[in-house]
Amino acid sequence: MTQEISIRLADERDVEALVRFNRAMALETEALELDLTVLTAGVENLLRHKQHGFYLIAETAVAEAVGSLMITYEWSDWRNGLFWWIQSVYIAPQFRRRGVYRHLYQFVKELAATEEGVRGFRLYVEKENRTAQRTYEQLGMSETHYLMFEELSQTKV
Repeated sequence: MTQEISIRLADERDVEALVRFNRAMALETEALELDLTVLTAGVENLLRHKQHGFYLIAETAVAEAVGSLMITYEWSDWRNGLFWWIQSVYIAPQFRRRGVYRHLYQFVKELAATEEGVRGFRLYVEKENRTAQRTYEQLGMSETHYLMFEELSQTKV
């Protein structure tokens, strides 16, 4: 990698970048235009309510945000602890394949090692995104035998 990347916990100053990254990811992966008002409120809410999760920011030496991810929590009664779900991963196109995600994931693992009760990490990935799947495998993650199902609430946000 040609530029030094640092990782830190996101805060209120990162709302604009997190919203921009989430909108770009939704458009890129699902051809989905996210509602700016709803998305901004969602990002701000997570930043205010740490019990639900947190964001990480990857930035260059000049404090340019080039990537991010979100962690949310899942309680596992089988393991009497938490799984950290890695979500909303986005790396700016010009910084992909340069180790940014590896730095983010390493930071997640180091942070989890300081927390009591973190049992592991999970994420979901688009079936067709073989590049991301290879990256996750190279970092020690493995595909599970689970499929994911969902039903979205009919409640307006």
